[in-house]
Amino acid sequence: MKIGVVGASGYAGGELLRLLSNHPNFEIVFIGAHSNAGESITTLHPHLTGFEGQSFSPVSIDDLNKCDLVFTALPHGESAKLISQLNEQVKIVDLGADYRLTDKAQWDKYYGGSYAGNWAYGLPELTNHVEIAKAKRVSNPGCYATAIALSIAPAINQVEHEDIVVVAASGTSGAGRAARLNLIGSEVMNNLTSYKFGGVHQHTPEIEQILSSMSGKLVKISFTPILAPMPRGILATVTAKLNTSISSATLRTIYQDFYRESKFVKLLPEGQMPMTNSVIGTNNVSLQIALDSHVNRIVISTAIDNLGKGAAGQAIQNANLMFNLAENAGLQLTGVR
Repeated sequence: MKIGVVGASGYAGGELLRLLSNHPNFEIVFIGAHSNAGESITTLHPHLTGFEGQSFSPVSIDDLNKCDLVFTALPHGESAKLISQLNEQVKIVDLGADYRLTDKAQWDKYYGGSYAGNWAYGLPELTNHVEIAKAKRVSNPGCYATAIALSIAPAINQVEHEDIVVVAASGTSGAGRAARLNLIGSEVMNNLTSYKFGGVHQHTPEIEQILSSMSGKLVKISFTPILAPMPRGILATVTAKLNTSISSATLRTIYQDFYRESKFVKLLPEGQMPMTNSVIGTNNVSLQIALDSHVNRIVISTAIDNLGKGAAGQAIQNANLMFNLAENAGLQLTGVR
């Protein structure tokens, strides 16, 4: 299959190139960027030595329409402008936010600008595989949304739906590649800080949307994100009040059964905690759960790579399903600690 990547100069775009370069069924035929068009790929992604001598191309609708599938890794609002010009037969996985939300009011509140509608939501562990496989257009989830939704989904019917609390830390690559004072090394190193404090993070409605859809009840979360002094990775801690008396062993069984068929999500053995550096460079998800009997709450710790399962890895997982390939094609990776 002929593959195009738009937004290839960014962190998620670079990770797409890295993973796609070793995919057994996908051939990259177009590598596009906007402001970086004409620059050498290895200038911005020096680790991608297989692309030595190649440059980012200016975005060409004609070239993209020759692709079987296009990945768009653009800031919110930009994907929809481009996609409206592509032929309907071109399959698309959008890594941006443009098509994630079903509720225009939520889009207006958390993003603003023109509302583009919604596509099939590409979180394969929680979304019906058949729905993704049949879709020509798939919206890739946000990185925080992936970690948080996967954390609580198995127990969503055992908890109070409006009492889910999340604290999650992400590496700086989650903020994109644009230069910002608060992201330079001197500001980030030896420092932890909360941001988008007080329930205003844009992934909040996305998380509530998928969990509400699964449970059939209105789900609300209180989410505090933290900027961590590392390039990539997310560690999420999710807690929720249980609505019934349940043992720790039963909770473990619920999680094991829920993810039994998953190729990427793993509940770790008791006593072993998720670590971000064990999942870097992979599409894997590490989970650990505990029962805090003192307050009758479940506690879940989850680690993902925000550029892997939180972006490029999951996008390729979705593309595999869209082409009826093995879900883990090109994604059978171990960590790079």
